[in-house]
Amino acid sequence: MQTECSTDCDLFGRVEGRRVRAEFDGGAITSDAGGLLLKATDRAIGLVARFAACFDDRRAPELIEHSVAALIGQRVFAIALGYEDLNDHDELRHDPVMAVLAGKLKAKRADCAPVAGKSTLNRLELSREVATRYKKIGHDGAAIEKLFVDLFLEARGAPPKQIILDLDATDDPLHGHQEGRFFHGYYDGYCYLPLYVFCGRHLLAAKLRPSNIDASAGAVEETARIVGQIRARWPKTRILLRADSGFAREALMAWCETNRVDFVFGLARNARLVAEIAAELSQAAAEACPTGKPARRYKDFRYATLDSWSRQRRVVAKAEWTGGEANPRFIVTSLSQAETGRFLYEKVYCARGDMENRIKECQGDLFADRTSAATMRANQLRLWLASMAYLLLCAVRRIGLAHTQFAEATCGTIRLKLLKIGALVTVSARRIRFAMASACPYAQEWRLAVARLAQARASPA
Repeated sequence: MQTECSTDCDLFGRVEGRRVRAEFDGGAITSDAGGLLLKATDRAIGLVARFAACFDDRRAPELIEHSVAALIGQRVFAIALGYEDLNDHDELRHDPVMAVLAGKLKAKRADCAPVAGKSTLNRLELSREVATRYKKIGHDGAAIEKLFVDLFLEARGAPPKQIILDLDATDDPLHGHQEGRFFHGYYDGYCYLPLYVFCGRHLLAAKLRPSNIDASAGAVEETARIVGQIRARWPKTRILLRADSGFAREALMAWCETNRVDFVFGLARNARLVAEIAAELSQAAAEACPTGKPARRYKDFRYATLDSWSRQRRVVAKAEWTGGEANPRFIVTSLSQAETGRFLYEKVYCARGDMENRIKECQGDLFADRTSAATMRANQLRLWLASMAYLLLCAVRRIGLAHTQFAEATCGTIRLKLLKIGALVTVSARRIRFAMASACPYAQEWRLAVARLAQARASPA
């Protein structure tokens, strides 16, 4: 039974003699009016339509209320707006912003809302690679993976002289009994171990994997696919692979050397490596002890493991003494001596730490770690949906917010400042009007983003 509560009292006090009253009787009001930026961005880059084209819909057309494109768009837009759960859509399907983003105000049937509820979206997420009699929506995983790289190539425009591809594996904690669930000793919990590939802020791959494998498992295949697609468009662009020591494996390094791809990988320390820089560590200690400040030396040398590497490779060592103890670090690279060891370590390799911020955006702001479905197939699709929401917000930032205070903002900040805007919605015969809050402090940036996105749509690259 609904509680009847009156707020027509002095509970909120009085302002200049006037009683403050609050009721839920404002009519069609939304808190997500800024989400119209997502629609404008999608029209500029065509993300949702191309993502939906990767799905095969075998449902009877005359019985369909919500098309695959509408379902895909609804899920991607909602994640970008901060609604990660399917349960959220039982309320969102009545929200005027979601109706506008879906492109329809009324359903064909009287018992349906303009956009889908949780059950319909759940059937989408449980789709298989091949549609069946009972699972009538299928998806093409290879086409979805290709779309990530296509969007990257279009976003960059002219071929650059060099690009750096960052690879990393991270944990995706599990709290149920999902398919592919294993305990990981390093992360001290049950998890998946997804593989991410970024170029700067742009996401090129998000591959869900079980955690009972090596961090580099599947990296050769993913790298070969991505590099092949990039070189088909940019044959002269130099490609550098960058990753931590979990990827310093013979298979991946040998593939890079065979296919003219340079690499800079971290290298796990061992007794032989530390012995190579014993003199440099002593020098660093002698410099650091009198002052108490960190001291470091760099050394280049050729190195090969006892049995797992097929050849010697260039290793750069950082012999550092800090906090009263040695802190040696090593990287292995295919780059020539023309680039000094200090430059490679400090300017090239250490910059890979920024990729971890991008993963935090995907998992923290876009809920890429919400993999609670029973099967890995469904959880992989959830990961792709979250990744597409990330790319959509990146496009908002890249196209609409360049040279503004939000040019380097995280996805969470963009959502909070520019998407979560209250508005009164009125619908007439000719227009749908969103009267957004006059006191919005970022109205100027919002208007500028709209103008830039309109220009981008009018003159595509």
